[in-house]
Amino acid sequence: MKKLLVAGLLLTASVLVMAKIPAPVLDDAGKAKAAETAAKTAWSGKADSYQLCKSQDKAAAKYYMTAKATGKPTKPPTATPPCADPGPFAYKPAVAVAAPATAPTAGKTTAKAPATAPAKKS
Repeated sequence: MKKLLVAGLLLTASVLVMAKIPAPVLDDAGKAKAAETAAKTAWSGKADSYQLCKSQDKAAAKYYMTAKATGKPTKPPTATPPCADPGPFAYKPAVAVAAPATAPTAGKTTAKAPATAPAKKS
């Protein structure tokens, strides 16, 4: 009974400690790596769906061929959309486009905001 109580307390303490750990701050390289990983995961899901679709089509074709050969009455297969091949994995990172600095036109002056904000009254 004591072992179970101690194990429960340690589990609760570890969950509380994990809840207080902040999320890691990613720099640009980390964000790019995370984006690539997300893209690869999405592609992997599409590739898995494609392989599943192909195997289901193959199993259905074999079933209908076997049923036809044995003389079993079967409904005709329903039309399904063709399997979409995702192709090989290709990741193109998004390039951040910086806005070009606008230069004032000749002969015109632009008003600039004051460097400091007015003090607030409390």
